[in-house]
Amino acid sequence: MVKMYDTAEQKERVVIVGLITGRQDDRQAKEYLDELEFLVDTSGAEVWERFIQRLDTPHPATFVGSGKLKEIADFIRVHNIETVVFDDELSPTQIRNIEPVLQCKILDRTNLILDIFANRAQTAHSKTQVELAQCKYMLPRLTRLWSHLERQQGGIGTRGPGESQIETDKRIILDRISFLKAQLEKIDSQMMTQRRNRGKVVRVALVGYTNVGKSTILNLISKSEVFAENKLFATLDTTVRKVVIGNLPFLLTDTVGFIRKLPHHLVESFKSTLDETREADLLIHVVDISHPGFESQVEVVNKTLADIGASDKPMIYLFNKIDAFRYIVKEEDDLLPSTKDNMSLEDWKQSWMGQHENLSLFISATEKINIEEFKKAIYEEIKAIHIKRFPYNDFLYQVFDEEDLPS
Repeated sequence: MVKMYDTAEQKERVVIVGLITGRQDDRQAKEYLDELEFLVDTSGAEVWERFIQRLDTPHPATFVGSGKLKEIADFIRVHNIETVVFDDELSPTQIRNIEPVLQCKILDRTNLILDIFANRAQTAHSKTQVELAQCKYMLPRLTRLWSHLERQQGGIGTRGPGESQIETDKRIILDRISFLKAQLEKIDSQMMTQRRNRGKVVRVALVGYTNVGKSTILNLISKSEVFAENKLFATLDTTVRKVVIGNLPFLLTDTVGFIRKLPHHLVESFKSTLDETREADLLIHVVDISHPGFESQVEVVNKTLADIGASDKPMIYLFNKIDAFRYIVKEEDDLLPSTKDNMSLEDWKQSWMGQHENLSLFISATEKINIEEFKKAIYEEIKAIHIKRFPYNDFLYQVFDEEDLPS
């Protein structure tokens, strides 16, 4: 009898842990853990269980209470769980207290995002940015890596090596951080020169939460083949394409997606990438309208834009994936009050999305719904910028009918 062996790669077993604090309700907590599970899936692992505890603030020593920590430990032992991921950044003290109880690999949200970025980085620029963020994250957490060398008790043979090893590693990482910063300064200088060489061409940047369809829209409008995938942070490297609509050329940039609790080390390291957003003439804020928490995602993106100094830019709200949004067509005699669960697409257009001071459009990039309307809107916005920038070239601009616009 021939033995059959399963040669398929086994996914790493993961448990995720979150809190319900006074600032959020059960629905938001579920959405946050859904996103954390998506991050775990993007990293190539598999979530086996979720643990949620209601606390006003994270426990300063163990993040969750001692009873919940024991419950997690029991589950880990029974199911041979390899990794536990917490939906917040853990302090070095919390990690040091949690590890002896759970006795498995401990990651926090920041560590997981950095790992995904490291795996997704393709160019030397993005790899340098990610490594710099990782070094900054690792620096205050070195102590726990060398706990086996610490002085646990007095006596002969128990003094010295722990502290010297930690200090040695700190110097190595600090030297590496200095080297990476110098490398990034060179790359940033080169990229700044590239942006200056683009002259006065109008620049448009696609911004938004991660996995809302920015790369798909770039491919559709520019007819290029930028990598797009239903994963978080599928695109890390900034991609710029020249696009012509009607008689107007412009540069369209696909930027890295934002996310809730984006590690500040990443924001600092990706400064040059975010410069593409800061220096754009027009922002297209892409929103996944099919996501149940898209309104909070809009808030996260707007806050991040404010943090990097890009909130004053002209903006178009582009609500994508209307084909996946299960809106209903109401009957005339439908007397049910409109709620988020039963609003039609027309209801959404009459809400804050359609009545916002910025132009709002509703499309499906994959199904190519309302794309011509989107192109016309971009054309008009870019035309206005051109007229302001080149006031004596008005003769170049003329109104194009729909058939004149490229498909």
